[in-house]
Amino acid sequence: MRVVLQRTKNSSVTVNDKIVGQIDFGLTLLVGITHDDTIEDVEYVADKIVNLRIFEDESGKMNHSLLEVKGQILSISQFTLYGETKKGRRPNFMAAAKPDFAEKLYNQFNEVLRSKDIKVQTGIFGAMMDVSIVNDGPVTLIVESK
Repeated sequence: MRVVLQRTKNSSVTVNDKIVGQIDFGLTLLVGITHDDTIEDVEYVADKIVNLRIFEDESGKMNHSLLEVKGQILSISQFTLYGETKKGRRPNFMAAAKPDFAEKLYNQFNEVLRSKDIKVQTGIFGAMMDVSIVNDGPVTLIVESK
């Protein structure tokens, strides 16, 4: 499992000119699932993300987690995170999980986040989405389970 996270002032996702998910403050997650991911990967990544100390304290140091600042999450499925670009000019997406498997784990991931008392908004799995992100910092990190 691979997640690109961005600390955001606000973000939203639009499908067919309609906003389907948005947050005011927290993290925007671009979520990739590969073939051998399991519920253990989901739980590890979710726990890591909500507890990362990447929000500033009163001294301007990154000492607070998403849980501590009561931030929200916008979670976007993104199979292209498993695109291989070493050979040729067209990305190879063979490492990305098949849609049925990926959707199941992606939904479980969002439920694990919600179980930690986090407000989670999402896009629509498999849809063409326009994602608007106001990156705060900027702070961008990659969290992987493997």
